[in-house]
Amino acid sequence: MKIDTTLAAVVTGGASGLGRASAKALADAGVKVAVFDISEDAGEAFAAEIGGVFCKVNILDEDSVEAGFAKARAAHGQERVVVHCAVVAGGGKTVSFDKATGGYKRMATEQIARTAEGVFTASYRVASIAALGMAGADPLNEDGERGCIILTSSAASQDGQIGQVAYGGGKGAVNAMVLPMARDLMDLGIRVNAILPGTFATPPMLRVKDMNEAVYEGLGRAVPFPKRLGNPEEFASLVLELTRNTYFNGQCIRLDGGIRMPPK
Repeated sequence: MKIDTTLAAVVTGGASGLGRASAKALADAGVKVAVFDISEDAGEAFAAEIGGVFCKVNILDEDSVEAGFAKARAAHGQERVVVHCAVVAGGGKTVSFDKATGGYKRMATEQIARTAEGVFTASYRVASIAALGMAGADPLNEDGERGCIILTSSAASQDGQIGQVAYGGGKGAVNAMVLPMARDLMDLGIRVNAILPGTFATPPMLRVKDMNEAVYEGLGRAVPFPKRLGNPEEFASLVLELTRNTYFNGQCIRLDGGIRMPPK
């Protein structure tokens, strides 16, 4: 896919972290970008900075996501690139010691269900709404390509740590969805891939740095090479390549400096 001013893109979670870096990289390449985020002030400011449009979107709410796509399409036309970075997730051990009772407790099923909704179901929601719009658009090139969808999974989907049953399981479900979805959409010329980032210098990790710099530096040293956390711009670079290179399809690609997560 040729990346230029004729393209429109939607980036969820676009006001911060990996989504912000992806939105900026696309905008810098000339793409018209719609920033989907729940944080209105940050989203409005960032969208104005990159010459895009902000859409306040709650990925847990179908109507909210539909409205976001409608606003983005009214402003920029049919999106041909979707980068889904937004997530709602929680954590906890399957069974843990309860200090209050002196016994054991299990993580509530509702916690698993909420994380499944915020990770797997939300990924399907965003991808399928985008694909429905792309399906009716004219092909972009001689391959018959109509669009590409880039989902964000996690290294935790393959080597989840203690307390990541909900998160790792949800991201693993995203991985498992990529190939069948790519096959579902192959006759429409719509590609589907996922990026599995390792430990990146996103706002949650930067909060760790503020609280305990030694812990933050230790996380960087755990990466085989380079011995640091990933930069969001490196994630964004892969987003551009997955957009540009039409032969990437049905892939789950780790971007992690070679790290394999220990149990904790």
